[in-house]
Amino acid sequence: MPRGTTRQTGDLFRAAAAKDPSLVPLAERMRPRTLDEVVGQQHILGPNTLLREAIETDQVPSLIFWGPPGTGKTTLARVIAQATRAELVAISAVESGIRDIREAVAQAQRRLDENRQRTLLFIDEIHRFNKAQQDALLPHVEQGTITLIGATTENPSFEVISALLSRCRVFALRPLEEAELRVVLERALSDRERGLAGAFVAQAEFLDHVVKHSSGDARRALSALEVAAARARAERRDVLEVRDAEEALQQKTLLYDKSGDAHYDTISAFIKSLRGSDPDAAVYYLVRMLESGEEPRFLLRRMVIFAAEDIGNADPRALGVACDALRAFELVGLPEGVLPMTQAAIFLASCPKSNSTLTTYSSARAAVTEHGPLPVPLKLRNAPTPLMKSMGYSGGYRYPHNFSGNYVPEEYLPDELRGQRYYQPSQSGEEAQIGHRLQKWREELARKREEEEAEHAAGERAADALSKEK
Repeated sequence: MPRGTTRQTGDLFRAAAAKDPSLVPLAERMRPRTLDEVVGQQHILGPNTLLREAIETDQVPSLIFWGPPGTGKTTLARVIAQATRAELVAISAVESGIRDIREAVAQAQRRLDENRQRTLLFIDEIHRFNKAQQDALLPHVEQGTITLIGATTENPSFEVISALLSRCRVFALRPLEEAELRVVLERALSDRERGLAGAFVAQAEFLDHVVKHSSGDARRALSALEVAAARARAERRDVLEVRDAEEALQQKTLLYDKSGDAHYDTISAFIKSLRGSDPDAAVYYLVRMLESGEEPRFLLRRMVIFAAEDIGNADPRALGVACDALRAFELVGLPEGVLPMTQAAIFLASCPKSNSTLTTYSSARAAVTEHGPLPVPLKLRNAPTPLMKSMGYSGGYRYPHNFSGNYVPEEYLPDELRGQRYYQPSQSGEEAQIGHRLQKWREELARKREEEEAEHAAGERAADALSKEK
């Protein structure tokens, strides 16, 4: 068996549970075994959905399950293997490498040749595989030697190479609703084979507290139930009270919750500290999130967005610094990767600020939405053929580099939008200089426009006088 690989991951748990269920965590014991036992995810598992029909007709393609922890990614892989009678081979991307992939594929090929049995290769945290490791999967997925099921908590558009992504169907799993978590807990309380066998009665307040503070994570909810039950059992009680839930969830409540209010509050404080030019507060919130287990790439992507949205041309270096920090982190990883992240946060907080990038885009988008695809002025159109040139395409276009200062006053917007100004530079940082240049150019263009309008008006007067003489 390859290093970091397991066959039918749940088999050891099931064997142990058969001897002594108390040896297996409640969340593992209660893991659904069939599609009908799965709670939630009806948007992908409900009647007539693509995934359900694929499972029921034994036509499962390679898949990537994307969703928060505790939403059923591993469970679905097991359910699919059970329903399709395929061999499930599980690999952790944290512990495995290309050698493990090759060994798993070789076994899958033998299994296919000798028993005509397909293999589902389940890769947990597939986003942690590098490009070479993901490339190694491609030919085997394409040839059908394996059916890949990848699980990731990160957006696969960013973390999975496009060649592999194009060969997989991506299904986004959602956090469970509170009502669905309640079903999971009540099932565990009453289940006599795998659950608590009716040994405890849970007060409504207990269930309310657990589902509210589990953030849609079934595993977290079941773990809290197990801890609460153990506490009540030690005190010789058979009623689970809200204080049991508070005690069971205390550690989780104090930790930074990547999918709850603490996540949004802390990232909001981080961004607002950057925007407010406070490097001390920005780095404090950055470290607080990193130490609590936040995904560094999420924070780096937020800094890239911030550099364009809140600094922009006030300091054009900001975007480069943020992107360089992202590349540096990809190069060195943790723990050293926190240093370029910290450097970037300090720099971004210390930069002059301007949101003109955002306001310019919004203004231009409003014009496009309101006016639709207005005709491009003829002088700006491409003219690769004689016919196009005869129709006036590119006619009258003046090449700026042929003029002093590499600038010539010219109208580039469609005629209906002449004179509109979407970019309004701030007076902050380097954007103040940009504003001075643009002001000069816009004044030259305004003078040219006035001259043209005067010439046009004079021409009309002359034509009118000539017609009267006739």
